[in-house]
Amino acid sequence: MKKLFTIDDFMVAFISALGYGFGYTIPMYLGWTQPACIAVCFALGITLEELISRIVFSKTVQQKTVNRVFTYVAILLIFLIAEFVSRHLLGTSLIEDLEEEFAWVVGLPIVGFLVNLCIRGYRVRKICKLYGDGSEGYVFDVTDRDIEEVNQRNRAVHGEYDVECAVRTRNGIYVGKKYKETRIFWGIPYAKSPVGELRWKAPEPLPASETVFEAKSFGASAIQVEHKGSIIRHHRQSEDCLYLNIATGDEKTEAKKPVLVLFHHGDFTYGGSVDPLLYGEDYVNANQDVVLVSFNYRLGIFGFIDFSEVPGGEACPDTLNLGLLDQIAALKWIRENIGAFGGDPERITVLGFESGATCICLLAASEQARGLFRRAFVFDGSPESACDTPDASRALAKALLKETNTSTMAELLHLDTEALKDAVQRLWMSMCTPTCDGKLIPKQVYEAYRNGAASGIEFIVGITGGGMQVIRSSVGSKNYKDAVKAAVDDLQGDIDGSVAEAMRAYIKAQTLTSSELEAKSELYGQWTALGIYRVAAKLSQGGNKVHLMYWDEKALIENLGSGTADVLATLLGNSEALQMYGSVMNADLSEMLRALLLKFVSGDALQLYRNEISGFDGLDWEAFPQALIVEDGKLACDTIEDRITEVKGLLDYMLK
Repeated sequence: MKKLFTIDDFMVAFISALGYGFGYTIPMYLGWTQPACIAVCFALGITLEELISRIVFSKTVQQKTVNRVFTYVAILLIFLIAEFVSRHLLGTSLIEDLEEEFAWVVGLPIVGFLVNLCIRGYRVRKICKLYGDGSEGYVFDVTDRDIEEVNQRNRAVHGEYDVECAVRTRNGIYVGKKYKETRIFWGIPYAKSPVGELRWKAPEPLPASETVFEAKSFGASAIQVEHKGSIIRHHRQSEDCLYLNIATGDEKTEAKKPVLVLFHHGDFTYGGSVDPLLYGEDYVNANQDVVLVSFNYRLGIFGFIDFSEVPGGEACPDTLNLGLLDQIAALKWIRENIGAFGGDPERITVLGFESGATCICLLAASEQARGLFRRAFVFDGSPESACDTPDASRALAKALLKETNTSTMAELLHLDTEALKDAVQRLWMSMCTPTCDGKLIPKQVYEAYRNGAASGIEFIVGITGGGMQVIRSSVGSKNYKDAVKAAVDDLQGDIDGSVAEAMRAYIKAQTLTSSELEAKSELYGQWTALGIYRVAAKLSQGGNKVHLMYWDEKALIENLGSGTADVLATLLGNSEALQMYGSVMNADLSEMLRALLLKFVSGDALQLYRNEISGFDGLDWEAFPQALIVEDGKLACDTIEDRITEVKGLLDYMLK
């Protein structure tokens, strides 16, 4: 982890001492007044400290040991010469100044460390008071004022508006707002509202327009399952949900900036870009050279269902993967319009977690999404969770007909939103994921990877060691129990032979020390992790440049787990959002991972040279099968096969 002070800090202190010492002594020797001597002392000392810091901590010096040694020797020689001059011409020694400098070098970081420790302790106590043992999952401490603020709506603008916060796109002029050094634009539509005759239809492009609109409030979230552990349930929901949000640096530059697009998580049934974990303004404020975008897409029965066997269903031929088509529409809008926000349409990176990551994995193999992004960071998601056939989606359509007492597509289309929303809540366990239909998504995604379907895309593939607890925290204990049981039963039904026997033996052995639910949860967690590992392996075989990450940080509250919320907040620096999710950010870890994310988005090598982040020894993130392991607040590279499964033969089965 970062050191409080290093040999480089001491080297800087040597030269700083010269500035402070000579800055005071020489004016005093010339007969200046004491205030003038003090002013010169600070001016020269601070100037030399800044100058030598830039030299010592520069990439040129830090990347090569020989350069560091040469710099240290030069600094010591300069100090010895200055000491000689000071003693013989000014009659004073710089050693005393140096002692004071070292006291500052050592003292200030220790004081800062203790202060941060106290602040962290306060935050931990506050979270523990709210969550207790965490057995109830996520419990969001939101006020009526918070809910009212986030549910405000954008309006058309008539008359004058702030041109400094306005951006012209093909389908309108959008007026955002300032946040520190960042301009943010919330609630910009990227396709026609999928309501009325467009319900269950593929997204249609918006017409060209010169109308001026506010972009200061989030658009509505998609109609979704309202789990107690989902913060989105506090936000208004609507079928009219195809909106995106943009954060861009306030400083306008000639060079176009790389773009980072966030795909929200939520098991294809809940979630949205209004989740505080996805807020991008703080990340962009700290990284002015990046434009960040988040967006919504249709979920559940509005995004992933098959009406082909419903009378009249032929009028809605794309319903199987409407959510994916929404995502493609969003990426196309971004590619067409992001230049107006300072972004480079040729340098788009996508970042997704859980279901968002699964969507990216599927789009990477889709011909319709080819060329829409160049880099992808996928965490805790894989094609494993996609359906192989439309059977489940057709069964969902039949269940929807029964639940709504309808029999034809025409009747479904005439139902009001509230009736469908009620059905969504009752049909949660029957909801579907995207389907590998052979049309939008290849039937065999992993095979498509190996054959180069995702060629030209660079990947970071992330796995978490404790993601199942996070899912339980989101959906609640009862829903979690039902979901795990159904998932493991399906899994065991699909696999036979020695691997199936090994899985049964594993569950039996685990139940000797834990419950059956915990045993099955652990097994399904390993299956999920191996599916993600398989993504990295097949992409690598297909010629893609792939880096692997394994997150194994301990949770602050064990029952909440450590996974999606922790990684996403840490990558974006959203410390306040993470506290809402029952954890406290490791600021040092966040600084390092944000630096690596910035390098990935910018197309740079995934390396941190020594002291690029002051006090950190540096890192060379090797390509797959090596993984960047995040554990106990530290980063290290190693293989992870032995960490992700304990079931004999399961890894070989997944990779065959």
